[in-house]
Amino acid sequence: MKHSTTPQTRRGHRGGPARRIGRTLALVLPVVLVLSGTLAVTRVNWTGSPSSSVLAASDVSAAEVPARRVSHAPQDVLRDRLMTELQSRDPGVVLTHLQQAVNGHPRLARHCSSIARALGRAAVRIYGASRAQSYARPVCDTAFASGVLAAHS
Repeated sequence: MKHSTTPQTRRGHRGGPARRIGRTLALVLPVVLVLSGTLAVTRVNWTGSPSSSVLAASDVSAAEVPARRVSHAPQDVLRDRLMTELQSRDPGVVLTHLQQAVNGHPRLARHCSSIARALGRAAVRIYGASRAQSYARPVCDTAFASGVLAAHS
């Protein structure tokens, strides 16, 4: 009988540490993904209105935080600042400031239309429909004009 000098591998060997790590990940990873997805869904504002305050299902302590310590999203701060400015300045100046803010902070671009529509509705309350419409120009794809139209009709 001839003996070999190379060790023979056993059939049915279950694998080494890499296989154990892979199995652990296969069991743990789906659980982690489901939990993180669930937490993400509870934090989404499903109401559709950016100004409403929605508490996350997982954030019980948020109701106890005083209003002065709650931070606002940049688009909310910009909208509030421009609405206040609209009280003392004409809509043309306010629209220029909106465009400058969006140019300076491109992440605000996706909120530009909703802010401009809100400014249009507010301008109708302050100046009346025809005068507010006279300030309309193509800022944020004419969203200001659509806000004026929506408030007028």
